[in-house]
Amino acid sequence: MTTTATREPSTAAGAVTRLAAILTARGIDPDTVPAPPVPAPVTALELADARIPPRYRDAVADHPRVTAWVAETTAASRPGPGGTRGIATGPSLLIAGPTGTGKTHQAYGAIRGLLAAGVRLRWEATTAADFYAAQRPQQGSDAEQQLWRLARSPLLLLDDLGAAKQSPWTEELTYRLVNHRYNHLLPTLVTTNLPVAELRDAVGDRVASRLAEMTDRVILTGHDRRRHPAG
Repeated sequence: MTTTATREPSTAAGAVTRLAAILTARGIDPDTVPAPPVPAPVTALELADARIPPRYRDAVADHPRVTAWVAETTAASRPGPGGTRGIATGPSLLIAGPTGTGKTHQAYGAIRGLLAAGVRLRWEATTAADFYAAQRPQQGSDAEQQLWRLARSPLLLLDDLGAAKQSPWTEELTYRLVNHRYNHLLPTLVTTNLPVAELRDAVGDRVASRLAEMTDRVILTGHDRRRHPAG
């Protein structure tokens, strides 16, 4: 008669049993072995900081109009799966001012403020110049898909609007992006170096009209902090 050896099933329970036996054979009480540390959960703010340019990873929005936008957008958030709060619609903000007055700093500070307040959201950030560059034909790149990724994002930072050279092509791209967000009430942070009165000439009537209705305006003043740092 042939005897067939049986093996303990290769399961997690079996592995624990074998480990306990090894420890016992070495004179170690398995119950005294500390459990491996549980890694701390990664917060939404920490995940965002990995995507934010290093210069703005500690950005804090401190302009009263910007902090008011953060509070209003947070208040408009709604509970989602798992109890986290997200954004479906909300207000937009246009931050204007001369070069170096802290517009991008305030914008990234606003995004960080939302995440620190517990609002979980998908967000995108791009400069207008990079947006146009990504729309030019490139091998292996789907420009239309990139456009709609920005257009449909729950929150978008569009930085330096009006700074890039404008043409009918760039005007039409900007219109498609802004018009979708305008129609769907998607929160948008826009920064520009141009005086608000000159923005219409740079981006066209259709874009300027929608921005005028969909955004609250913050005007920053002062000297160029890059050339004249504080202190």
